[in-house]
Amino acid sequence: MTQLPPASTTPKHVQYLRVLALGFCAFIFNTSEFVPVGLLSDISEDFGITPSQTGWMLTIYAWIVGVMSLPMMLITSRMERKLLLMGTCTVFIVSHGLSTIAWDFQSLMISRIGVAFSHAVFWSITASIAIRVAPPGKMNFALSVLATGTGMAMVLGVPLGRLIGQHLGWRMAFEVIGLAALVITALVFRLLPPLPSLTSTNLTAKVKSVFTNKRLFIMYLSVFLVFTAHYGTYSYIEPFLMDFGGVSSNLTTVILLTFGISGIIGSTLFSYLGERYGAQLMIGSSVGMALCMLCLAIALSSETALIVITVVWGAALILTCLAMQSRVLSIDTSASDIIMSLFSGIINMGIGAGALVGSISIEQVGLGNIGYVASVVAFLAIWVVIYIARMNIKPVAVSGGGH
Repeated sequence: MTQLPPASTTPKHVQYLRVLALGFCAFIFNTSEFVPVGLLSDISEDFGITPSQTGWMLTIYAWIVGVMSLPMMLITSRMERKLLLMGTCTVFIVSHGLSTIAWDFQSLMISRIGVAFSHAVFWSITASIAIRVAPPGKMNFALSVLATGTGMAMVLGVPLGRLIGQHLGWRMAFEVIGLAALVITALVFRLLPPLPSLTSTNLTAKVKSVFTNKRLFIMYLSVFLVFTAHYGTYSYIEPFLMDFGGVSSNLTTVILLTFGISGIIGSTLFSYLGERYGAQLMIGSSVGMALCMLCLAIALSSETALIVITVVWGAALILTCLAMQSRVLSIDTSASDIIMSLFSGIINMGIGAGALVGSISIEQVGLGNIGYVASVVAFLAIWVVIYIARMNIKPVAVSGGGH
């Protein structure tokens, strides 16, 4: 079996380039997941359906990723990693090609299911690949680069997709993602060496130990609640602003861009303050998110208030996510691939649940009340976050953004 060449024989700049390429790959994969949020109105209008019906595209996608991430990691555990990654990227690219020519909502859903399965495989293998190809002693660097790529997708994917969709149409947004994936796949193919599977014989035991860890379960619960609350509102932020709030299309784009920029602010704050004030930031940011959702409808009367809420909300989301990620990684560094696979899966379960909660809220109490409904879930999350803060878990140093 071909072995990975010793790190000493590979130039250090190449090792860093490999990690950065995987981080950019993570950005593209996660941008694809979040980009429909900024395109819901256009897709709904094109296919003659309501935004709440279109929202099922978010729910089904997220739940496939959430449910399949760990199983796909186990199923593909003995496959050569570079070949598996190339196959995964190919399915991702082809599925985006289908998205650009989708003739009805059902065909669009089929293409998104293909993307979701490739997403699940990607996140089941990428953390361990990044750690293997990173320079010696740079495990945290490799994980933080992936976290940055996914975090930036979470905050920038929606406004970027919105900008492309606004000027070139929603189909072009998917086409651009597919073309970007094609370019980065070629780069990754050139940079990565053969990577034989290093699956250990005690993988099952590691999975069992992770699933039976009470502290990890509690942290995953908080992540699920936070993302359910967030996407209960954010999934439908575009129709909420434009259809309910009467906000112009241009201002809606500005608000989504502001959300993305505020995410970078939150990431920067965590890099400076996360180690010393992690617990306080975690609690404060979760409270900030809940208050932003609660006040969202009220803020529609003022552009300034909307911008302020957007800044606080975007920064708080990233701060909460990073604080949680640094703590789950500290539970067992030898099982980081399993823990991160589950972390990604739990986030996606929350995204899917949030999109569903938002859809039900729209149908039952109206589009204008989605913030109030989501804030109830957010306040539940606060109590779990406070409990976690009291557990005194020493976090792993992670910079950047998080998935």
